This record gives sequence, structure tokens and C-alpha cells, in this order.
Amino acid sequence: MKTFATLTLVLLFTLTVKAQDRVPKTDFTKMYLPVWLEAKAHCLAVAKAMPAESYNYKPTEVSKTFGEQMVHIAHTVVLLTERYVQGMDVKPNTPDANTMSKAEIINLLEEGFDYVTEVIYTIEQPLLDETCVMYHSGNTVSRAFAFFYVQDHMANHRSKSNLYVRMNNIQPPEYTW
Repeated sequence: MKTFATLTLVLLFTLTVKAQDRVPKTDFTKMYLPVWLEAKAHCLAVAKAMPAESYNYKPTEVSKTFGEQMVHIAHTVVLLTERYVQGMDVKPNTPDANTMSKAEIINLLEEGFDYVTEVIYTIEQPLLDETCVMYHSGNTVSRAFAFFYVQDHMANHRSKSNLYVRMNNIQPPEYTW
């Protein structure tokens, strides 16, 4: 039993060290990874700052609720990465925030951010060099540049959510970039 426990600890230590040594495959993604990880951390901090009972808050009748903003972020970071960065043919299928708890929404956010992080680690330069046409603007950009669109879209909805936190008399997380 003692040998098994020792082997398990050695394996866990090795996997932890290996994960920490992981490096993205391209110069662009090496540069972009810390930017993405900071944006992820800030968005999760905003999501955690809002009390569960306020996830249904919305400032106007036509606005998304706070929970809907967070689910929209979680869903679209994956959707936009698949569509514009990876070149996949995907359609929106956003989960219903009104049927989800705060914990489920935060989990969905973490899964979405982790998906994009994995793409950042594994994408190859030839795919980043390809171009795509952005749906809303019609602009042709490189797939590498599309990462900025994914982050900008997320930041837009995170900023709205940050304002919702303030409107509920809660001090939002400090911006740390």
C-alpha cells in the first residue's frame, strides 16, 4: 500500500510539472496566452462577485440578465473560436441561463475558457495563417487575428456584467491588466 501511495504521488508530481512546462506551439500563441489567461481570470472574478440571487438582475427590460451575459460569454468564446480560429462550421445553441445555477454557469465559463486555452496551446501556424471572413463586418482577417475578436467580444459582455455588479451596490473585482 505504501508503494502504491508513493507511486501515485510521483505520478501526480510528474504530471503537474509537465503541465506547468507546457508551451504554445507558435510565437503568436506564446504572446497571446498570458493575455487570454488574464482576461479569463478577470471574467471569472466578475462572475463570482455577483451573488447567486442577483444572477437574474437586468438593468432594462431589453437587456440580458447577469446570468445570461455570463452564459453568452461561456458559449461564444467556444463558438467564435471554433468558427473563426479553427474554421469549423458551427451554429449557435446557447444554453438557457434561467435554468442554471450560479455554480453551473461558472462551471460553463471555466469549460469555455479552458477550451480556448487548449486551442491556444495546440493550434499550428499554418491554420493561424489562413484567413476567414468575419460575420458581422465582412472583414477578411487571419485566424490568428480572430483570437482578438473572441477576446473583444468576451470583454464587451464582461464589461456590461461588471456594470451590473456595480448597479447592485457591489464592489466589482479590480481590473488588473
